[in-house]
Amino acid sequence: MAKILIVEDDPLISRMYQKIFIFEKYDVDVALDGEEGLIKAVSFNPTLILLDIMMPKLNGLQVLEKLKHDDRTKNIPVIILTNLAGQQDAEAALSEGAVKYIIKSQYDPKQIADMVKEVLAGYTRDEIPSVSAPITPPTPPVSPEPPEPPAPPVPPVSGETVA
Repeated sequence: MAKILIVEDDPLISRMYQKIFIFEKYDVDVALDGEEGLIKAVSFNPTLILLDIMMPKLNGLQVLEKLKHDDRTKNIPVIILTNLAGQQDAEAALSEGAVKYIIKSQYDPKQIADMVKEVLAGYTRDEIPSVSAPITPPTPPVSPEPPEPPAPPVPPVSGETVA
C-alpha cells in the first residue's frame, strides 16, 4: 500500500486530504510544519510527499531542498501543493526536484487526488495491474508455391496420327 505524507500547516486542509487519501486506501500521515515534515519523511518513509510552501519553522522550498539532499529521502517524489501561483516559486520547486507543482485554488480535491494517483502510478510499478500483450492468432505457415500445372497436351498437327 502506498504511503502519503501530507506536510501542511492548515489543519482543515491537511485533515481534508488525509480523509480523501484514507478513503482511497492509502496509508497517510500528516505533519503540521516543515521541521515535523522532515522528521516524518524519515520515520514514516512515505511513497510520496504532498508539501505546502508557506509553513512555519521551515517553508516548503527549504524542506524540499533538505529532502533532496538527504540520501534517505532524495528518491521520494514530492508534489508541491500550495496557494502560491508565482512562476518563480514553481520554477524553484521543480528545479529542486519536485515532480509536480499544484496550485490548490485551481483544482478541486478530487482532481488533486487523481493527480497524486497518476504520479504514484509512475513510481510504484508493482501496484499497477500488468497489462498483457493482446493475443494475436498465430500466422499460418507460408506454403510453397503450388507446382505449375502440367502443360496441356499439344493438339496433333493435321495429318498426324495420335498413338
